[in-house]
Amino acid sequence: MAVAEIRNLTVRYGNFTALDDFSATIPEGCVGLLGPNGAGKTTLIKTLLGFVAPADGGGSVLGHDIRTEGRYIRQKIGLMPEQDCHIPGMSAVMFVAFAGELAGMPKENAVSRAHEVLEYCGLGEARYRNVETYSTGMKQRIKLAQALVHGPKLLLLDEPTNGLDPQGREEMLELIRSISHGKGVNVLVSSHLLKDIERTCDEVVVVAKGQLRASGAIKDLKELHETPLDVELLEPSPAFEAAVAGQGGRVVSVESYHYRVVMPGSDSAEMTGRVFQAAVSSKVQVRAVVLAQRSLEDAFMEVVHE
Repeated sequence: MAVAEIRNLTVRYGNFTALDDFSATIPEGCVGLLGPNGAGKTTLIKTLLGFVAPADGGGSVLGHDIRTEGRYIRQKIGLMPEQDCHIPGMSAVMFVAFAGELAGMPKENAVSRAHEVLEYCGLGEARYRNVETYSTGMKQRIKLAQALVHGPKLLLLDEPTNGLDPQGREEMLELIRSISHGKGVNVLVSSHLLKDIERTCDEVVVVAKGQLRASGAIKDLKELHETPLDVELLEPSPAFEAAVAGQGGRVVSVESYHYRVVMPGSDSAEMTGRVFQAAVSSKVQVRAVVLAQRSLEDAFMEVVHE
């Protein structure tokens, strides 16, 4: 099932069109909302939550209409915004419990749940400290905790690794992966960082200049139209390149002793066999042969600049 359906959505700020006839389906699981800065990702999130009224089109989140049922949507989702959202003077427990009460939880349940999610997010020992004393990494974690406190069916994470050092970023990505793949919570991760999306998500929606550019499984987006092989040799060899041509193939790219080649053949076994024949005839040692994949960055740049 889809957690969100977006149909011909257009959103304008004055004369500026932030989303232009945008249509997409957000499936269950962990989905990346990927695009460069200014692509319209945050505007899309605000519109799905009912904070921004569309100029045209519409959609639904968890079965609720984004035009008329924003309050019901906000009760069922958890939002981790890009900007800090803490309230000075509140301890972490008070703040997260308050977020739970705003979502409709009874006070006692909200406090109990706040302790649980703070422990889960790695803030158990700092739960009684005022939030304004937290480091950047801790503030990111408490934003995640307040988004989780009421047990949402969908999490919207807007640039969740923003401002984090390498270790903090790694820990945040592990938390997101754990939530989406171990806890059964649907997650939409909005980011311009391709490695973050590739690390945490299975599906992706690519946005550029307010328009949908691609959507689907990351593994499908990374597929190449041909079926090249990545070949690692013991050392560089011009003779190997000539031998590949002799087998009816071609060398697509060379980086030191790494060769990407395209070979004729009906399947990977036949193509790999031709690689080894080329290696034998050119008297080079093959260390590895694998089916090639382009990076998510390559795929992203291709669809964004189409």
